[in-house]
Amino acid sequence: MKKLLLALVVTASAPAFADVPVFNITIKDHVFSPAQTEIPANQQVKLVIDNQDATPEEFEGENFDIEKIIPGNTQASILVGPFAPGEYEFVGEFHEDTAKGELIAK
Repeated sequence: MKKLLLALVVTASAPAFADVPVFNITIKDHVFSPAQTEIPANQQVKLVIDNQDATPEEFEGENFDIEKIIPGNTQASILVGPFAPGEYEFVGEFHEDTAKGELIAK
C-alpha cells in the first residue's frame, strides 16, 4: 500500500515540472554561476541548484520567500515564480559575502 501511495504521489507531481522552463545554477567556491539568470516573467520556473562545494549551502530568495538547504556535492530543484518583470536577489546564506545572485524576470 505504501508503494502504491508513493507511486501515485510521484506520478501526480510529475506534471508540475513537465512544462516548466529549467534554469541551472551552480555554486562552487561559494559563488553562484551564473550570477545573473534571465527568466521569463509571469511564468513559474524550475531552478536546479548544483552545489559543487563539499559544504552545504542555504539557497535563500530574499524577495521571494524561499529557503532550501542544499548539502555539499548534491543538487536541488526548486520551483519559483511566477514573477512580475523585475530583479529578484538570492543568496547562499551560509556564505553571504560571496554567494550572491539575481533572477531577472523579463
